[in-house]
Amino acid sequence: MSRLPVMTSKRVLTSSSSSENSQDMAPAQKKIRKDPEPVKPHAAATIIGGKRPPAAATRAPISKSVRAVGAATVAVGPSRGVLKPSIASAAPKGGNMKQTVAPTGTKPGGGTKRHAWDLKGKVSDMEGKLRNYQTKVKSVNEENEILKGTMVQSKMRVTEMEKELKRQKSQISEYEEELHALSGVRDELEKVSSDKSTLQKELSNLEGKYKVMETLRDSQETELQTLTMKLSVLESTLARLQGTLRDTEDEVRSLKETVAEQKDELHAGEMERRRLHNTIQELKASYNGNIRVFCRVRPLVDGGLSKHIQLPTNDIKTITLAKTEESHTGKTADTQKNYNFSFDRVFGPAASQQEVFEEISLLVQSALDGYNVCCFAYGQTGSGKTYTMEGDEFDVTRGVIPRAVQQIFRAAEKLATQGWEFTFTASFVEIYNETLRDLLYTGKASKRPEHEIRKSANNEVTITNLTYEKVSNEDQVLGLIALANQNRSTAQTAQNDRSSRSHSVFQLDIEGVNAGRDVKCKSTLCLVDLAGSERMLKSQSQGERFKEMTAINGSLSNLGIVISALANKESYVPYRNSKLTYLLQGCLGGNSKTLMFVNIAPESDSFGETLNSLRFASKVNDCVIGTASANRK
Repeated sequence: MSRLPVMTSKRVLTSSSSSENSQDMAPAQKKIRKDPEPVKPHAAATIIGGKRPPAAATRAPISKSVRAVGAATVAVGPSRGVLKPSIASAAPKGGNMKQTVAPTGTKPGGGTKRHAWDLKGKVSDMEGKLRNYQTKVKSVNEENEILKGTMVQSKMRVTEMEKELKRQKSQISEYEEELHALSGVRDELEKVSSDKSTLQKELSNLEGKYKVMETLRDSQETELQTLTMKLSVLESTLARLQGTLRDTEDEVRSLKETVAEQKDELHAGEMERRRLHNTIQELKASYNGNIRVFCRVRPLVDGGLSKHIQLPTNDIKTITLAKTEESHTGKTADTQKNYNFSFDRVFGPAASQQEVFEEISLLVQSALDGYNVCCFAYGQTGSGKTYTMEGDEFDVTRGVIPRAVQQIFRAAEKLATQGWEFTFTASFVEIYNETLRDLLYTGKASKRPEHEIRKSANNEVTITNLTYEKVSNEDQVLGLIALANQNRSTAQTAQNDRSSRSHSVFQLDIEGVNAGRDVKCKSTLCLVDLAGSERMLKSQSQGERFKEMTAINGSLSNLGIVISALANKESYVPYRNSKLTYLLQGCLGGNSKTLMFVNIAPESDSFGETLNSLRFASKVNDCVIGTASANRK
């Protein structure tokens, strides 16, 4: 909307003072001529020529009167002469302006320019223009006021619309949240609908089941009545049985007392059995002390009988070696010289492994009774020592060691029913060239530890760095024995293609506890397979074999010296002369029951070795080391 320039420095012209204006016009005109101020034509054109919108004429008239200042301000403009061109140019644009004033240089009636002296005509023209301007100003002011009111209303409406917009946005966000919630409700509604259909199906099923249950209930009520009658009968029977139960409880209590008494008697009987068992063992060994000697003759390879060995059929304790000697002069007949030996038991070539073990089974049983037991095999190479002690893998040909282990574990299982608990620890050591070797060692050969024999304060012999394996059944022990056989030193000699070149000592430590009787026992079962003994010339050993044979014979000679010292009851017994006697000192001169197998070869060319073995066995048989006692607490 165009605005009229306001010129406050000019005089205000009104219609009431037209006469005064006409009088003062001349001086004013002169003043204008003297002091012309050029005015931009477009300003007047903007004011005069701007057409008003037709809506302004239809609007309601504004009660507020138009300020006179505004009209005066606009009317002052044409008082200067320089505004005439602008008014003339703007007159055609204004649709309501009357052309009462002729253009400059005309006459009022003819359209020519007025003369300079025609001031009154010029004033009249100016008054017409002024009236025209005042009318326009009034219209513009009215329209301006209307527009101002409209603008205020528009601003208020914009404010209200902004508030409404904020409210609508807030409501839209609420609707969106509600829509989001309703989407979940819709899913839940679908789920509920699905559950409803499922529940309806279940309800129909339950209704069918309910009908079935009603039928069952009726049948059970009938059955309940029957059971009630039976219950009354059973209650009377129960009362009778309760009386019987009281009598039975009294009887059971009496039987428990009897069982307790029988357990005491059984324990006393077991202890008496052990005492009688060991009394029998002592009686058997009363003739020659605690070292018992068994002799076993190996059968010939071809199955025949040897002529120089005689075994009486009616005597199982005697063996005779017969040797025919030629006459040195030739004048007399050949003579036969007999060597008679007597031992605790002599087994011929036909004796089985089972028969041999049955003879020593009572001795093995003593190990569970708390006695130290030692059994070792002595004899020349090839006489059957290893077969006697270990045997073959078949049950019939199993030797003393596997059979003894089997008997120990089976007897321990039986004693477990009487409250005994046993723990077993196995070890296997070899004496090779006077050096101790652990036969259960599984590490690298270059890292084998050194072993020494130590004797504790309570006279128990132990070996340092030795493998002690806890065992709980027979199979574990047999596995250790197989491992030891693989590690044992053997070699070929003239007497045997696989001769044992070392002494092997298997030891099973036994600890038993009877917590109910507060009894403990501790013992050791020691089973020894000595190396083969024969003369240097007989074995034809050379080099390393000669060194081995020297060590073997030296240790066996020291064994004979120790046994002689024990038999002669000497004050000093040289146990430390060899590792063998030092290791077996608890079995030879200590608290132990000892048994020696002397094995002999039946071949005639082994007569000398057989005679030496039997003489050594007789010396052992004469050794008295005292009565062994049980290790019980």
